[in-house]
Amino acid sequence: MQRILVIGSPGSGKSTLAKRLSRRLGLPLINLDREYFGPAWTEPKRPIWRERVARLVAGQHWVMDGNYRSTFDLRVPRATVIVWLDLPRWRCLVNVTWRVLRSYGRARPDMAPGCVERFNMAFMRWIWNYPRRSRAQTILMLQRLPRGQQVFILRSWAEIAALENQLALDREAA
Repeated sequence: MQRILVIGSPGSGKSTLAKRLSRRLGLPLINLDREYFGPAWTEPKRPIWRERVARLVAGQHWVMDGNYRSTFDLRVPRATVIVWLDLPRWRCLVNVTWRVLRSYGRARPDMAPGCVERFNMAFMRWIWNYPRRSRAQTILMLQRLPRGQQVFILRSWAEIAALENQLALDREAA
């Protein structure tokens, strides 16, 4: 359990799970949203972003959260464990709505400084359409993984909690 990649729709709980796994397993945490965005939600140019991700994945130990399919080719081969949070879109929308209500007007710890939380209807539509736009591609990517990479597909909060507990027990037994 050296490098854990947590992927899924926005609002699925990637950052929350990654933070808890990082703490429980004693692995460094990498929030890709924090790495991607600059102040006021500025975005890096693609070559700069890919170079940054290549440096991040070069580490021997990490828990990394974030989808960013454009860098799956860099991150997936380095991951020893992939956790896909495949939660229903309605759950993701509820989670993002609560997140916006709790953090509105402030930057969250998993975001870059200057990226204040706001309500964004286009983002909500993107979450609603995530299963249609991204789910099939994620399934295909996971089916093509080489043997040896552990994959966990979690579809509920109960499954997420069970995985957290199992990984902690496996770590203690090792």
